[in-house]
Amino acid sequence: MLTRLWQMLIKEFIQVFRDKRTRFVLIGPPIIQMVVFGYAATLEVRHVPTAIVDYDNTQVSRDLVSRIQASPYFNVRAMLDDGKKAAAMIDSGEALVTVQINSGFAETIRKGQTAHLQVLVDSSNSNTALVALSYVNQVANKFAHDYQLEQIDRTSPFLGAKMPSIVLDQRPWFNADLSSQWFFVPGVIGNLVLVMIVTLTAFAVVREREVGTLEQIMVTPIRRMEFILGKTIPFFLIGLADASLISLVGTFWFRVPFRGNVLVLGAGTVLFIVCMLGMGLFISTVSHTQQQAMVSSFFFIMPSIIFSGFGTPISSMPQWLQYVTYFDPLRYFLIVLRSVYLKGVGINVLWPQMVCMLIFGVSMLAISVMRFHKSLD
Repeated sequence: MLTRLWQMLIKEFIQVFRDKRTRFVLIGPPIIQMVVFGYAATLEVRHVPTAIVDYDNTQVSRDLVSRIQASPYFNVRAMLDDGKKAAAMIDSGEALVTVQINSGFAETIRKGQTAHLQVLVDSSNSNTALVALSYVNQVANKFAHDYQLEQIDRTSPFLGAKMPSIVLDQRPWFNADLSSQWFFVPGVIGNLVLVMIVTLTAFAVVREREVGTLEQIMVTPIRRMEFILGKTIPFFLIGLADASLISLVGTFWFRVPFRGNVLVLGAGTVLFIVCMLGMGLFISTVSHTQQQAMVSSFFFIMPSIIFSGFGTPISSMPQWLQYVTYFDPLRYFLIVLRSVYLKGVGINVLWPQMVCMLIFGVSMLAISVMRFHKSLD
């Protein structure tokens, strides 16, 4: 058995590494994608294109405008004198937010009355619009608070010193700087491993069938299990090497802290790769051409990423879709990655995720073996 399996492994490694472009694809794209996605995937909204219309044009209104301009969240592209021009900028996509300060703004504040700001937001991207609107609210609330304190200090300095205040003392755990990059980079690692393993494995059996070498292999004494192991072990080792490589890039290039145990992360990675090998082999056994395998892989990869909680919280999905996510191995692997990287938790916390991946991986491998047996009949 070991001799036949060894010869099968040699054949697979020769087939994988004989092409220079294939060798580059196994190493180059994962690193490039890790760097690109690590910078591009973020929840932070910065440099929001903004237009300001100041009808009041007083020292008070200019103070508010200067606060908006000084904020890193806004990119003031135009100071306008007509609200219609601001609306036109939103229609054309030149501005995402417009802030209009009406005449009498400063006078209304001096009288102790509520002064209104008009904010127009392009809500075609609702998430970005909500975040941008919250930024405007923060700047406006800080401006109002500072103005009130200034007025109190000017009129009644002793009263201002005795006024009670509440200060929010924030203590973020695991991500003190609230950097979304720390959240997304481990997720990118999981996505890249999924795409790489499923794509490679999905072509494993169907390539043999399409070029006509599957029948030649089947007339040899090799058994079904030996054939499956010969197809999975090379891609398992390649996937493990790629996962280690892109994890090092995420840790040292993006400075994402690694607070957990390497063995726990390694165990989770091994189980996830087994899941993807089983899924890839299943796709390969039910496909008759490489085009079918490619389309089937895409049909599996996209829902897996969406249902994993990589970019959208699972709790925000409809209740019936939340049940579907339990059949997504990437969901469990992302929990392992983020928990090990950022929280430093161990197997005593992550064992449910490990068990779920183990069950999925063993089930898919068993189904693939049975499917392969049927293809011989």
